[in-house]
Amino acid sequence: MHEQDKMTSILIVDDELSMREFLKILLEKEGYAISTAADGTSALALAETKHFDLAISDIRMPGMSGLELLAQLKNRQPDLPVIMITAFASPDDAVTAMKNDAFDYITKPFNVEEIKNVILAATVKKQSSQHEDLSDSFPGIIGHSPEMIKIFDLIKRIAPTPANVLIYGKSGTGKELVAKAIHTHSRVSQKPFIPITCSAIPESLLESELFGHVKGSFTGAITDKAGLFELADGGTAFLDEIGELTPIIQTKLLRVLQEREFMPVGGTKTKQVNVRIIAATNRDLEEEIMAGRFREDLYYRLAVVPIRVPPLKERKGDVPLLVEHFLKKYSNLFAKEVQTVSKYGLEVLMGYDFPGNVRELENIIERGVALESSNIILPESLILSMHSKAKGKSNTTKDALFVAASDEEELFDRGMEEVLTSLEKEMILYALEKAGNSKMRAAELLKISFRSLRYKTKKYEID
Repeated sequence: MHEQDKMTSILIVDDELSMREFLKILLEKEGYAISTAADGTSALALAETKHFDLAISDIRMPGMSGLELLAQLKNRQPDLPVIMITAFASPDDAVTAMKNDAFDYITKPFNVEEIKNVILAATVKKQSSQHEDLSDSFPGIIGHSPEMIKIFDLIKRIAPTPANVLIYGKSGTGKELVAKAIHTHSRVSQKPFIPITCSAIPESLLESELFGHVKGSFTGAITDKAGLFELADGGTAFLDEIGELTPIIQTKLLRVLQEREFMPVGGTKTKQVNVRIIAATNRDLEEEIMAGRFREDLYYRLAVVPIRVPPLKERKGDVPLLVEHFLKKYSNLFAKEVQTVSKYGLEVLMGYDFPGNVRELENIIERGVALESSNIILPESLILSMHSKAKGKSNTTKDALFVAASDEEELFDRGMEEVLTSLEKEMILYALEKAGNSKMRAAELLKISFRSLRYKTKKYEID
């Protein structure tokens, strides 16, 4: 081992002498400096007099529990990695440990190589810079906002654990990207990551897709077929839109979580499986439970660690960064040199609520790059949803909707005809929005004839 690794000091806290001695002998052979304590009070006393690079603590101990010790240690030394171990696996303990910034949560009996790898990962993380750019570790997930930094940090902490994860978020927020990031940073990253969207498969076929089927089990089952869980064995199964599952399939999924086994459709023998489940939903599952549409016991099995992915309107600070990312992506794809969005165009985007979230912003920029012939995206190339309202709707915002250029130079570069065309199109779009997409009412607001409005919407390709 390297000299700096030999100097790494570890505190082991466990009320069982045999466990303390086992870990002490194991880790001293690895070159670590080991101190031990039989309870939380003794551990805190040691921490007062000696610096530790890492702590390993049992959860269930007489007197002060491991979770209480975790909170005390973190209060004194926030950057101290703490690994929790227990012989009694409990979802509540896992959630509490993670909320209190435990580095990892390991269930006894553990594999010797597993504990070595976790310790190495914890010490390496502590030695690394506290100012690293977390987004660099998660390709595809773009963001520097406080909301996204919290998610990056949570992914890094929960990924090495076997805990099931439930990802909340509206459509288009990037839930599958978060699930992939968890798998990529897990200890089974070389194993399969198998996604399935529960709502995209007919109810009659979903059970077969999840659990597989045997030949002859139903019309069309001409061969045996492996399902999602069998394909993902040893790796990660990602169940998107989990709230769409029927009660029967919910019951079968619960068995997979509890017993690590399932029965293929038409089968007579159960199959064993070792798979981590990451689920995602755009529904409020607690409301679904209250309505009797989702099993409460299944919910708690899935939501060992819940992650909420915020909608784009809650992290507007990431919009310029996302715009830059998508501009590069689609300029390369379409062999164009679109380098930026005009100042006013970016103001329009910053004032928009993005009901379709990041996916909608990507589509807006993709269309903008496709429509533009210059190297800058102008406001008229940004096609926003007419069913969504721009931020506010104050008089200032209304006035801003009819600005033709960001500055005087852009105004005269574009010329009168193009500026007036842009203003006319924007006013029609705004009138249609105010009129609930009724062309008759929009024509009245614009004080033009219905025939004239119909001609202009066709001219500007407004649906």
